[in-house]
Amino acid sequence: MTITTWPEWPEDPVRTGERWRSHLSRGRAAVAEMAGSEVEIASCGAWVRTSSGRDLLNCGGYGVLITGARHPHVVGEVQRQLTTNPVSTRMLLEPEVGRAAEALASAAPAGLEKVHFACSGAEAVEAALKMARTHGKYHLISMERGYHGKTFGALSVTAREVFQAPFRPLLPEVSHVPFGDAERLESELARYEGVACVIVEPVQGEGGVIVPPEGYLRDVRRLCDQYGAFLVLDEVQTGLGRLGSWWGADRDGIVPDVLLVGKGLSGGIVPVSAAVATREAFAAFDRDPFIHTSTFSGSPLAAAAARASIEAIGDDGLVERARNLGETIRPELARIARSVLGDRVREVRGLGLLIGIEFTVPGLAADLLIELLSAGVIANHSLNTSRVLRLTPPAVLTDHDVSVLLSAFEQAAHAVLT
Repeated sequence: MTITTWPEWPEDPVRTGERWRSHLSRGRAAVAEMAGSEVEIASCGAWVRTSSGRDLLNCGGYGVLITGARHPHVVGEVQRQLTTNPVSTRMLLEPEVGRAAEALASAAPAGLEKVHFACSGAEAVEAALKMARTHGKYHLISMERGYHGKTFGALSVTAREVFQAPFRPLLPEVSHVPFGDAERLESELARYEGVACVIVEPVQGEGGVIVPPEGYLRDVRRLCDQYGAFLVLDEVQTGLGRLGSWWGADRDGIVPDVLLVGKGLSGGIVPVSAAVATREAFAAFDRDPFIHTSTFSGSPLAAAAARASIEAIGDDGLVERARNLGETIRPELARIARSVLGDRVREVRGLGLLIGIEFTVPGLAADLLIELLSAGVIANHSLNTSRVLRLTPPAVLTDHDVSVLLSAFEQAAHAVLT
């Protein structure tokens, strides 16, 4: 996307910081101030403009911006819906939500035909866990270092002490097994045969971009079938092309009982998520439309964003582009990392445009995050591990953008050594 004009923003960034400290979060304001006194005021494609006039390449955003910021098709469809019917009565059927559900089901693995829309990834997790309960699956099995959100049910299967401790007791009947270890999963499923629900990510994003062994998801699906377990595949971060395939499920050719979608489904415009289920898994929700509801779940405005995002990803070839960009960027990052940082880097890994850089030295990921920002690139840390810096760039990166990223990474890598 070509940037034409950026808006002027007269407000003093200091005043923004004061508002955050007074009315939002002092801790969040303090973290932001570590990266400087700038505030972001506009975005377009892969770029963000700050209050000081700096343009930053956005390789962060926690996986939301697979289509880039303000993709023209998504913006156009959201604007159209905004001027016609942004929020429905819920008494009458509304066509835009139906179109969005059809588009999502058509893009999902075969057999996933029913859609429950929500507003956030965590809400989609909650819906999936409730679907499992309607089938008598009350014991939840998730993976160590997995991340599924911070509402009570989602937090119960998010295996991180620092997030869970302040809010215990959480849901009962939850256990965690190592990610990628099919034997340990089988042992746990054998203990809860017929009553288990397994929730797993194809690649652990917040866990540090952990890619499981080839065939792991096939083993998970097989074991769930063998022991009568319900399988929820959390693709909130990995889905819609992020891994260089439409879904992480495609990598092993599996179909879960419920597939969770979010982040990129929004087009970076309107928050929206979904649980996409088989007809059998969705049966209770099909029979009773009021069994699990939310006022803004499936709003026409969010549905317009979701449908347009799916269309943009397909029409622009962003799945293939994510795969090709990842195959270009990862080895170059690894080359620079080995050359500049040596054994301070354990590994550069990932699939598609979900890329993790793991360090052997404590604090180096945080230092590099700040130095990258100074060099003009936004990246992310990983919530479930402090030693991994994560890159989730949009699939609209140009060759110039890739050069900017690699140059900034090399500059930042040298800076952390001084």
